[in-house]
Amino acid sequence: MLCGGIQQVRVVLRALALLQLDAGLSAPKVAQVVPFTAQAIRVIAKRYREEGLERALFEKKRTGHAELLQASDKQRIIAMACSQPPEGRSRWTVRLIAEEAVKRKLVPGVGRETIRILLQSHDLKPWREKNVVHRRVG
Repeated sequence: MLCGGIQQVRVVLRALALLQLDAGLSAPKVAQVVPFTAQAIRVIAKRYREEGLERALFEKKRTGHAELLQASDKQRIIAMACSQPPEGRSRWTVRLIAEEAVKRKLVPGVGRETIRILLQSHDLKPWREKNVVHRRVG
């Protein structure tokens, strides 16, 4: 692993820390060579002793946060953004879409940034009239 191939920097540094510990150096001495704190090096050594080399070198997969909107919610918001804006408005804005989605009870609550990312992922710009799909009349 240390002699060839492409590895993540953190993985290589953890391997170097384990090699230094195996050579008999203490955690504070290893911390002077490898850019980790002494506590982080102790944690790496503990994971190696308890769970093996794989766990000491590689991090567990992180779950991330849950989706804020379900697929059906996204579809309803996109459909609303592609429709005519409310009475008295000439076009949709991101803020207006967020407010209307909550007012029409499409979603319990949604922020402007979530709406912006949703519209961006669908390549929609409702504030620019020419990019909005309207149903043909007649």
